[in-house]
Amino acid sequence: MPQYTTFNVESWLKVTTDALQNLWVGFLAFLPKLIGALVVFLFGWFISVAVGKMVSEVLRRLKFNQLFERGGWKEALEKAELKVDAAEFIGSVFKWVLVFVFLLAAVEILGFEQFAMFLQNILNYLPNVVVAVLIFAVTVVVSDIVEKLVRAAVGGIKIAYAHLAGAIAKWAIWVFAILAILRQLLIVPDLVNILFSALVY
Repeated sequence: MPQYTTFNVESWLKVTTDALQNLWVGFLAFLPKLIGALVVFLFGWFISVAVGKMVSEVLRRLKFNQLFERGGWKEALEKAELKVDAAEFIGSVFKWVLVFVFLLAAVEILGFEQFAMFLQNILNYLPNVVVAVLIFAVTVVVSDIVEKLVRAAVGGIKIAYAHLAGAIAKWAIWVFAILAILRQLLIVPDLVNILFSALVY
């Protein structure tokens, strides 16, 4: 009976020792991947933050926030108790797109295939978000310019309601822009396509 107990104890110790050795060997084999993934992600994080700040700063220098506020968006958001720095928001979009890119690279280095596929699906959608943001940014600038041009043209030929004509031109641009943004974001695409067709044709 004691010999049987000794055999069990020795077997248990051997199994435990082998498991710990295998765990250690596996960890040592995984460690270079982990270090590589951390380096890639941390490097990507700093790059992403820098690019986001650069985009925000460029937009501020172009006085994008003033154009955004002039369009009445600031007042509308404040009524909804939302405070948005437009330049900062767009910079953040660019930052997080890059963060996802570097995160995907890090996950692929680690060999987490399922998680990598999940991130890839998100990343495939992010260009739509970037294009939608760019459409919004361009529309803020273009609608302001068009509104001023229409007001000047209508006012120059002595026609009343120059302000109304400018506002109509501005919001006509915004209607198309909003539909384009919704279409880009794949939000109710069938309905948006119908509205697009109705407006164009």
